[in-house]
Amino acid sequence: MSAPPRVRPDTINRLVNSIYPGLALLAGMQLDVFTPLAGGPKDAAALAGEMAVRPDLLETVLYALAAAGLLAEEDGRFANTREAERFLVRGSKDYLGSNHEVYSDLWRAALRTADTVRAGVPQAKHDFAAMSPEALRSFFRGLDAAARASARKLRRDFDFSRYRRLLDAGGGSGGIAVGMCQAFPGLRATVADLPSVTPVTSEFIEEAGLSGRIDTVSCNVVEEPPAGSYDVAVLRAFVQVLSMKDAARALANVARALAPGGRIYLMGRMLDDSRLGPPESVAFNFVFINIYDDGRAYTEAEHREWLAAAGLCSVERFPVGEGNSIMTAVKG
Repeated sequence: MSAPPRVRPDTINRLVNSIYPGLALLAGMQLDVFTPLAGGPKDAAALAGEMAVRPDLLETVLYALAAAGLLAEEDGRFANTREAERFLVRGSKDYLGSNHEVYSDLWRAALRTADTVRAGVPQAKHDFAAMSPEALRSFFRGLDAAARASARKLRRDFDFSRYRRLLDAGGGSGGIAVGMCQAFPGLRATVADLPSVTPVTSEFIEEAGLSGRIDTVSCNVVEEPPAGSYDVAVLRAFVQVLSMKDAARALANVARALAPGGRIYLMGRMLDDSRLGPPESVAFNFVFINIYDDGRAYTEAEHREWLAAAGLCSVERFPVGEGNSIMTAVKG
């Protein structure tokens, strides 16, 4: 009789070791090592001299980034990969380096998962109504690059040239509104968010030079429809911060602000109906349960139910990678 196959902790070891490349990315973004490499390859000593840090410590980070595929290394000299050059060099139109503040915040929150489960309430709660302007400014600064990247995704995949009035619901920094108005000169936009948030939103809009075309409205869209009438509305990473009941109410209120024939775009983490995929969104629920009272990634069927109850039809879902989807619907 043969012995049973030996069981090894391969899955455990794989999961443990998969953490470190992400931490290398975070350190590289926090140190902004990619920007000084935009001029060409440098060794650790030269780069450390520019950054005023210890070469031996910096070299550890550089080799980790090379192993992670974000830097190329040859004879002790490091250069950006094409991806790092495009997305992690400060000043690039596709710059994502400022996201490190959000990554730090969300990863710290995820580490509290066991505490949250034991306590029954989120242990790293985000309460946008109670955050100081400084905290809101820092948080939305970290999110703004991703919001503008989402705007570019919308522009590439959907025809927004026909729209004239856009509602960016729960828009935070207003990155969606800014990105879309920059691309479409005939478009005007409104960012609707909590009264504590919209003064910070106005700062981002002013920085973009779009105060004349983008305004803000202070309201809680869970409780009331935003003022005005719009032919398109975008809700990015918004319903995931709400309970099921409040998500349904928010979508109903946004639908009331849409003109007949207006279209809604939902962007963010969305689960398959099995709740087993996409794996990135299944795992990201660790973040949601730690920072929101009732928020989480919801299933496609749950989104469809809310949209139908709000009087919207022609619902379509478009998976766009990294666990995110865009779902569209039309007001009948």
